[in-house]
Amino acid sequence: MKRNQTRAVRVGTVILGGGKPVAVQSMCATRTQDVDATVEQAEAIRKAGGDVVRVAVDSPRDVEALAEIRGQTPANLVVDLQENYRLAAQVAPHVDKIRYNPGHLYHHEKDKPVREKVRFLAEVAREHDCALRVGVNCGSVDPETKARHPGDDVAAMVESALEHTRMLDELGFTRYVVSLKDSHPRKVIEANVRFAALRPEVPLHLGVTEAGIPPEGVIKTRVAFEQLLTRGIGDTLRVSLTLPNPRKHEEVAVGKQILEDIGAGRFRSVPVFDDDRLNIISCPSCSRVENERFVELAEAVKAMAAYAERHALTIAVMGCRVNGPGETDDADLGLWCGPTHVNLKRKTKTVGAFTYDEILGRLRSELDVLIAARLSAPA
Repeated sequence: MKRNQTRAVRVGTVILGGGKPVAVQSMCATRTQDVDATVEQAEAIRKAGGDVVRVAVDSPRDVEALAEIRGQTPANLVVDLQENYRLAAQVAPHVDKIRYNPGHLYHHEKDKPVREKVRFLAEVAREHDCALRVGVNCGSVDPETKARHPGDDVAAMVESALEHTRMLDELGFTRYVVSLKDSHPRKVIEANVRFAALRPEVPLHLGVTEAGIPPEGVIKTRVAFEQLLTRGIGDTLRVSLTLPNPRKHEEVAVGKQILEDIGAGRFRSVPVFDDDRLNIISCPSCSRVENERFVELAEAVKAMAAYAERHALTIAVMGCRVNGPGETDDADLGLWCGPTHVNLKRKTKTVGAFTYDEILGRLRSELDVLIAARLSAPA
């Protein structure tokens, strides 16, 4: 995968950004004060390949537990401060990164300027050799920022992230990463694309928050990650799934699988590549395929469409009626295969159903029409 040239940020033994492999994270769902259970889960995440493990802290008793946890696991630990940002000074000696939510700073000690709170966090992180994550969530953007962008949650998120990175830069602290999260993949994609265009050097932590129960949660996450990573956006990621505690480490496996699939060119959504070449995607064959000619068709489409390789068009070839109808919506031309016929679409509009022997010719005709329209359109 091509990658944005972000700066390197060290978190314990792992480097985020700087051209290093995309790091996979997860978070303990145990009560922090249950030291044994939290250590067990942190170790399960680490042994599954998790590069970073997050733990939530919201009270002095949590801090005491965190000190014990630190002594029992070599995992790179991140603390999630929730709303009590002043606990940073107590937790920093035991962790490698501190995550704070800009929206939460607004609600705590309202009479104190936000810049002073950010200064405090930066000084604590610098003193204890910690990185910071500016973790912006769509649902908790501070009211003043949100009011400046009525009806545009994404713009509010991006402004919040830009404001806090600007404050950290002015304080001379640049060892930070940023996340912009929402439960809707579209907003996650839009927010990260906008931010990366303005601050391309800042490492980004990707995630769809509250993604939900598998498989829907995996699908939401995969769509966002595919669209972002294929643009070179993203240096670390977390898959947020609703799982019972003994299975929490499975988030790491899902994240690694998504990365492996993208690296191998296997997509479930329609990736957007920022170039002027033909983009053909096809789903991996599985038990839902109702006609084994699907694989042959995908290969034939690639060969037939080679003449259009210099045109910025996307053709999607999907193998079943389960994923095909919806996951071809973003393609310029989409095919989804049934037992005896192949359904052809232009974006969301259905053109018709054609036999496997007829489909290539009809696809070629539709492709010619699109190319002619592009060539005749004003620059």
